[in-house]
Amino acid sequence: MLHAGLIFFILISFLYFIKVGITFLLITRLLHGIALGMASTATGTIVAEVIPQVRRGEGISYYSMSITLATAIGPFIGLFMSQHTSFTVIFSFCLALGIISFIIALFLNVPVVEKPPKDAKNAKFKLSDFVEPNALPIALIILIVSLGYSSVLSFINFYAIEIDLVEMASLFFVIYAVAILVSRPFTGRLMDIKGANSVMYPAFILFAAGLFLLSTAETGLSLLLAGVLIGLGFGNMQSTTQAIAVKVTPPYRVGLATSTYYIALDAVWALDHMYWDSSSHSRGIRICTL
Repeated sequence: MLHAGLIFFILISFLYFIKVGITFLLITRLLHGIALGMASTATGTIVAEVIPQVRRGEGISYYSMSITLATAIGPFIGLFMSQHTSFTVIFSFCLALGIISFIIALFLNVPVVEKPPKDAKNAKFKLSDFVEPNALPIALIILIVSLGYSSVLSFINFYAIEIDLVEMASLFFVIYAVAILVSRPFTGRLMDIKGANSVMYPAFILFAAGLFLLSTAETGLSLLLAGVLIGLGFGNMQSTTQAIAVKVTPPYRVGLATSTYYIALDAVWALDHMYWDSSSHSRGIRICTL
């Protein structure tokens, strides 16, 4: 699944160089999303399978940290390249990243997980064949919480323009990423020792405090401090909830648990853009604190 997803990802990347029209671009984005969904689900499952049970929280924290860093550094690189290079160069860069990922994947040693034999009598279509019920509660939590963060991610630039803190806003996600880098190794280990609640409850409070501070920010310092609090809150919730989804699921259904988790996480971006009125960016930032 990982190899197929990455090969598909690379092939679809070539379509960006074809200038046909907006319809073709939207189809390309749809196919690219399918490829990324295949590859990301596979990597999340592989990580959960190679990490020892007693250190699963710590291991998934490291893995999730890479995703968070990508969402923080990616927009920064994309914005910089869009200002100093052409879209052809940007697409070439993304294509190169896909090829590098595929080369690395060829050297992975993926363990084989034994699965129980299927009962021919119960071979009928079931929803549980596509969604892991045990992972649904924590997936619902990350879906709701991510609505707040995705709103920040979508509208922070417009919000910064309105409050006249554009220069500081460019550092917001850098500070956010640094907060995650510093805290993840400790919170992952804490989860393995003390349990998920020892991380989740403080993270909820920190995330809420960060959103409130962001909604009332009037200085650059308060804006960056909000980035720290959101990083400590949402950044650690993201890895902890994924670890919970894996821990409450039998080993042979880890793939389903991972896909269920990502379905909830990815659905946020669609819900976010459907819900928030693009003409009321600052209102969206303030409403998400509720």
